[in-house]
Parts: sequence; C-alpha cells; structure tokens
Amino acid sequence: MIKNSGVPLARGARIGSYEVVDLLGAGGMGEVYRAHDAKLGRSVAIKVLNVDTEASAAAVRRFEQEARTASALNHPGIVTIHDTGRSDGHFYIVMELIDGVTLRHLLRRGLPPLKKVLQMAGQLADALAKAHDAGVVHCDLKPENVMVTADGHLKIVDFGLAKLSEPPRDLGPSDDSAATQSARVVLAGTAGYMAPEQVRGEPTDARADQFAFGAIRYELATGTRAFHRSTSVETLSMILNEDPAPPLTVKQGLPLPLIWTIERCLSKDPAHRYTSTRDRTVIMGSRVEV
Repeated sequence: MIKNSGVPLARGARIGSYEVVDLLGAGGMGEVYRAHDAKLGRSVAIKVLNVDTEASAAAVRRFEQEARTASALNHPGIVTIHDTGRSDGHFYIVMELIDGVTLRHLLRRGLPPLKKVLQMAGQLADALAKAHDAGVVHCDLKPENVMVTADGHLKIVDFGLAKLSEPPRDLGPSDDSAATQSARVVLAGTAGYMAPEQVRGEPTDARADQFAFGAIRYELATGTRAFHRSTSVETLSMILNEDPAPPLTVKQGLPLPLIWTIERCLSKDPAHRYTSTRDRTVIMGSRVEV
C-alpha cells in the first residue's frame, strides 16, 4: 500500500497489484519506481503522483480519460500506458519500462551531431502528430519528458500530467517548473517551454505543444535554451515579449529549412504556427541533407 510519508517506497512494497523493485527517480510530480507485474510476468515503471485525489478529483478524472486515449495510440514514439489506479489517496500510472535516459540528460553530455538532431526532431514531430490527431495534448512537453532509448529512439512520456500539477507558492530563481497563480487563473507547465497563450492563461490546443516542440528543436540544434532567464518570471516575460537569439548566431552551419521550422513553431501567435507537425515543411526540416 502507498503511504503518504514522503519516504520512498522500499523494495517489496505494493502499489496496487504491483511489487516495487527499486526507485528510478523523483521530481516535483512524484516518484517513479521499477516494479514487477506478477500477473503478466513483466517489469513496468510506475509513477506515484503527488496529487491529492480528493482535492483534485476532477483533474484526476480528466487525466484518467486522457490516459485511456493515450494508451490506445500505439506509436513507437509515445510511452505505452498499461494501467492507472488510486491507493491510499494517491494516484499512480503504470507504464512500459524504458531502457534509456531523458533528452535533458543526453543534452548535458553534449550537442548531438546534426544528423542525429534531425532524426530525433523527425521522430518527435511524428509522435506529436499521432497524439494530436487523437485529440491528446501534452501540455508540458520538455526535454525531461522525452526519453531516448538505448538504441536511439525517442519516446514522449507524461501526456496530460501538467493538468494535474499544483501551482507553487512562489517562482524563485531555482523553480523552473510549473507556473503561477492569480485570482483568475492557474497556469501549469514549465517556464521556458510554455507557449505565450499558456503564459497568458488562455485556452490552449495542440499548437501549444508545437511551441514547446520548437523550443526543444532550437535546443537540440544550438545547445542553448531558446527561452531562459535567471528566474521563471523573467523567462515567462521573455516568452511573451522577446524572440530567442537567431539560431545561426548561436551555431553556424545549420540548414535553413531547420531554422525556418523552428522559427515558425516559436511564433507568438498560434495561428502562425503549423496546422500539424505532420506538415510537409516540418518533415522537410527534419530530412535536409547534412
């Protein structure tokens, strides 16, 4: 059983019908464990969310509906969701266990070769198009939510979880994830990857994911974050009022189709972005000769 103690679960603990093997990682949204599914005899990853299922009952119901939709996507670039459940007031998600690292971890090792950048961008665009075609929007796409498998394939994780996140008490220099609260609206996402309409608290759709995709593509191409300041508030202000440095001033030799795709994805007005990441221009920007 899950205990609300703040202490990671020990080996052998139970999460629903799953048995914990070890802790894989922890963050603001909760902990991720490697676990054993005795019924099907397989290893899985389980994310136990730091969400009060009573206070956030409506949000949990929305995510459960989105999880059911996402679980049916059956795409190599999207993590497979096996199950969801609640135990001791906690919500958990059972997913396929991915042998790999996050895209953030990969970027910290150094900038990938341009050919690899284009391959990864193409995989990410295709996975997003599949999800968006099914009406599933991520809401918090960022390098931390993209896994790179041992054989070099990308998988997007945590679809829809931004809708469950609780706003922090303040936005200090070290708090780059999640958002802000006013008398009228709660923003959920990650500073640096939120689209302007998210920052303004306006209704969002798949084009908000496209903005985040552009920010990730910029970072993959240049090794520098598109939108980054010393505090989250300043970063959000930059998203609203400034453009990132032109990619060619950060890194020479980038193909023009790649640059054009990045710039269009990062348009302040969602109407100026692509209808879909399956757009021919996006695809061509991932297949230029290098």
